[in-house]
Amino acid sequence: MSPIALIVHLANFVAPAIFLALVLPLMARFMPGASPRMPWWRQAALQFGAGVAVLVGGLVFFGRDGAMATYSAMVLVCATLQWGMAARSGR
Repeated sequence: MSPIALIVHLANFVAPAIFLALVLPLMARFMPGASPRMPWWRQAALQFGAGVAVLVGGLVFFGRDGAMATYSAMVLVCATLQWGMAARSGR
Protein backbone atom coordinates (compact mmCIF):
# COMPACT_ATOMS: atom_id res chain seq x y z
CA MET A 1 0.00 0.00 0.00
CA SER A 2 1.38 3.38 -0.92
CA PRO A 3 1.66 6.15 1.69
CA ILE A 4 -1.07 8.16 0.02
CA ALA A 5 -3.43 5.19 0.03
CA LEU A 6 -2.67 4.64 3.72
CA ILE A 7 -3.49 8.27 4.50
CA VAL A 8 -6.76 8.02 2.56
CA HIS A 9 -7.70 4.82 4.39
CA LEU A 10 -6.95 6.34 7.80
CA ALA A 11 -8.87 9.50 6.92
CA ASN A 12 -11.89 7.45 5.90
CA PHE A 13 -11.62 5.39 9.09
CA VAL A 14 -11.74 8.45 11.38
CA ALA A 15 -14.19 10.49 9.27
CA PRO A 16 -17.28 9.57 11.40
CA ALA A 17 -15.41 10.60 14.56
CA ILE A 18 -14.39 13.91 12.99
CA PHE A 19 -17.98 14.58 11.93
CA LEU A 20 -19.39 13.95 15.41
CA ALA A 21 -16.55 15.87 17.05
CA LEU A 22 -17.41 18.98 15.04
CA VAL A 23 -21.20 18.70 15.01
CA LEU A 24 -21.90 17.98 18.69
CA PRO A 25 -20.23 21.12 20.13
CA LEU A 26 -21.82 23.23 17.40
CA MET A 27 -25.32 21.88 18.03
CA ALA A 28 -24.89 22.17 21.80
CA ARG A 29 -24.59 25.93 21.45
CA PHE A 30 -28.15 26.09 20.13
CA MET A 31 -29.61 24.00 22.94
CA PRO A 32 -30.28 25.83 26.20
CA GLY A 33 -28.24 24.39 29.06
CA ALA A 34 -26.39 21.90 26.86
CA SER A 35 -23.24 23.87 26.07
CA PRO A 36 -20.31 23.41 28.45
CA ARG A 37 -18.21 26.35 29.55
CA MET A 38 -15.16 25.16 27.67
CA PRO A 39 -13.96 26.21 24.21
CA TRP A 40 -15.46 24.35 21.27
CA TRP A 41 -12.05 23.10 20.13
CA ARG A 42 -11.46 21.38 23.48
CA GLN A 43 -14.89 19.75 23.26
CA ALA A 44 -14.12 18.66 19.71
CA ALA A 45 -10.76 17.21 20.75
CA LEU A 46 -12.36 15.17 23.55
CA GLN A 47 -15.14 13.99 21.25
CA PHE A 48 -12.64 13.04 18.56
CA GLY A 49 -10.52 11.05 20.98
CA ALA A 50 -13.53 9.18 22.34
CA GLY A 51 -14.87 8.53 18.84
CA VAL A 52 -11.57 7.14 17.55
CA ALA A 53 -11.22 4.97 20.66
CA VAL A 54 -14.66 3.44 20.02
CA LEU A 55 -13.87 2.92 16.33
CA VAL A 56 -10.62 1.14 17.17
CA GLY A 57 -12.42 -0.93 19.80
CA GLY A 58 -15.04 -1.93 17.25
CA LEU A 59 -12.34 -2.83 14.74
CA VAL A 60 -10.63 -5.06 17.30
CA PHE A 61 -13.89 -6.61 18.57
CA PHE A 62 -15.56 -7.30 15.21
CA GLY A 63 -12.38 -7.79 13.21
CA ARG A 64 -13.52 -5.38 10.51
CA ASP A 65 -14.41 -1.75 10.06
CA GLY A 66 -17.86 -0.37 9.39
CA ALA A 67 -20.05 -2.42 11.73
CA MET A 68 -23.27 -0.57 12.53
CA ALA A 69 -22.92 -1.58 16.18
CA THR A 70 -19.62 0.29 16.29
CA TYR A 71 -21.17 3.43 14.84
CA SER A 72 -24.09 3.18 17.26
CA ALA A 73 -21.69 2.80 20.18
CA MET A 74 -19.70 5.80 18.97
CA VAL A 75 -22.80 7.99 18.83
CA LEU A 76 -23.84 6.82 22.30
CA VAL A 77 -20.39 7.44 23.80
CA CYS A 78 -20.01 10.86 22.19
CA ALA A 79 -23.50 11.99 23.19
CA THR A 80 -22.91 10.81 26.76
CA LEU A 81 -19.59 12.65 26.83
CA GLN A 82 -21.25 15.86 25.61
CA TRP A 83 -23.97 15.48 28.24
CA GLY A 84 -21.34 14.89 30.93
CA MET A 85 -19.37 17.97 29.91
CA ALA A 86 -22.53 20.10 30.06
CA ALA A 87 -23.58 18.65 33.43
CA ARG A 88 -20.10 19.20 34.88
CA SER A 89 -20.15 22.87 33.92
CA GLY A 90 -23.00 23.42 36.37
CA ARG A 91 -25.85 24.06 33.97
